[in-house]
Amino acid sequence: MIKCIATDMDGTLLNTMQQVSAENREAILQAQAKGIEVVVATGRSYQEAVYALADAGISCPAICANGAEVRSKDGEIISATPIPKTLAREVAAKLNKIGVYYEVYTNEGAYTIDADKAVSIMIDIVTSANPEVKPEDVAYEAGARVRDGLIRTVEDYEVVFSDGSLQIYKLLVFSFDFDKLEIARESISDLEEITVTKSGDENLEITHKKAQKGIALEAFTAIRGISLAETMAIGDNFNDVSMFERVGKAVAMGNASYEIKALCDEVTDTNENSGVGKAILSVL
Repeated sequence: MIKCIATDMDGTLLNTMQQVSAENREAILQAQAKGIEVVVATGRSYQEAVYALADAGISCPAICANGAEVRSKDGEIISATPIPKTLAREVAAKLNKIGVYYEVYTNEGAYTIDADKAVSIMIDIVTSANPEVKPEDVAYEAGARVRDGLIRTVEDYEVVFSDGSLQIYKLLVFSFDFDKLEIARESISDLEEITVTKSGDENLEITHKKAQKGIALEAFTAIRGISLAETMAIGDNFNDVSMFERVGKAVAMGNASYEIKALCDEVTDTNENSGVGKAILSVL
């Protein structure tokens, strides 16, 4: 019997317009009404995750920044696994030398030095998960990152690194130059405290090695007395693999790549066709 359901957001729970469909929302509410713990597990900051969930009237715990932070449904920080600032500076220096754009995710949200690129990031995440969608069709919704203050602009990331109130959760690298992305990956591969994954074709997600969705989900379920065998995870990309490897029921989205589908027990419908809702209803 499934007692916990963990779902990714972009390319999974959310459709191309960055919204939770009525079918997905109803399925989540039904699961919660039956006492099943539903948690989102996302690469997003808490601020960006809640933005989309609140619009759908959904309240649930959140595993954010690929597991670097876990929050209760009321927004209380349950756990945090930040990158030490000296290490974050070292990673940033390598990325600066290569000349790739990146964002810095913290306990207070995400930061950018280029607002236009910040919008491009979200467009990339959406179109990578939904190749049939045209970038211009999602541009307005993606622009909410800047318009609604979900990501803040600074002139230099040292402002973030030197702020004692901020913890560094993730560096999100973005480039259409795949050679540069590979160089970036290789340049930090020798940093033992770091792990690198991706949520789109043109990005890299850099977190502390212990900040992974699967590790965070394992701790989350343990606290609640739920076994991983009683847990279902739903996702579409490589930053979901650490969950798939641990849970009793791994479900890939219909829009996921062949590699991701091959790792899972089942494949549900696409995010455009409320695949999350269908997967949830199948176990209720």
